[in-house]
Amino acid sequence: MTIMKSGSLSKLSENITLPVVLADVEQAAARIAGRVIRTPLVASAALLRRAGQPVHLKLETRQPIGAFKLRGAMNAILSLDETARQRGLVTASTGNHGRAVAYAARELGIPATICMSSLVPGNKVEAIRSLGAEIRIVGLSQDDAQEEVERLVQSAGLTPIPPFDDVDVVAGQGTIGLEIVADLPDLATVLVPLSGGGLAGGIAVAVKGLRPQARIIGISMERGAAMHAAIAACEPVAVREEETLADSLGGGIGLANRVTFALCRNLLDGVVLLTEDEIIAGLRHAAREEGEVVEGAGAVGIAAILAGKVALFGPTAVIVSGGNIDPKTHREIVGGAAG
Repeated sequence: MTIMKSGSLSKLSENITLPVVLADVEQAAARIAGRVIRTPLVASAALLRRAGQPVHLKLETRQPIGAFKLRGAMNAILSLDETARQRGLVTASTGNHGRAVAYAARELGIPATICMSSLVPGNKVEAIRSLGAEIRIVGLSQDDAQEEVERLVQSAGLTPIPPFDDVDVVAGQGTIGLEIVADLPDLATVLVPLSGGGLAGGIAVAVKGLRPQARIIGISMERGAAMHAAIAACEPVAVREEETLADSLGGGIGLANRVTFALCRNLLDGVVLLTEDEIIAGLRHAAREEGEVVEGAGAVGIAAILAGKVALFGPTAVIVSGGNIDPKTHREIVGGAAG
């Protein structure tokens, strides 16, 4: 399924005020410099042949935690005052954000508690535990985990680090967009995994701020695509969370969403939904053609190109958002290729 809007959603009327702007992203880049990796943007010969346009992979798999989430978590934590930090941190996560908070907390000497649902893959849970964070497995959805976060904020005074709906988190993720435009000045399109909207919204703010004519296309899965449903309904809506290979894209956006819904509704130029088989094709291509081990969410941009669900016009950046896939699952899907 593909939903594209005629014209560019970035042609905003002057009376629209967005919750995150380019200056916020630029400040985040200065704040997290030296604490996250400036990841490579690598040309893909195989996708150039397939798409007929230059395609570059932004490899956020190179971050210390194997995913982009470190940018937003680090910026949000560094933006806190010392009192808020030392109360201890808490967050809900589908895996990678929890890993990012746990990593940043360990680096900064702060205790952290990570709340996750039982749908989070075991390899991601164990990776977070290995970083020294306290783990809480609650319920069957991201919403259930978020309820536990809110309880701990009230009962134990912990400081919440939201996984996506937070201006500092979004600004941190947006630093990816700054790097892409610096490395690819004639950028025409960005294909970005779409879940709660922190990554897509942040990148859209940065890229549209520097290169307004560039398109930002959100890519998600057909199973439980919450931001897609919200944009279609013109307001946040409840969506049932389902099992999917793109597990990092699961979860709702929150009915009281304050930040990312506005950014995605106003700045995204379209949303593409993928079947599980199409995601598998993306995973296989990443391993066999690009030599990259990626998780389902990290493969959706590649998958959208392979499925012919997005037309490319000029240089394109594909956000490879993470590589934290269970090794056994990866071997079963790609047949032992790469990694």
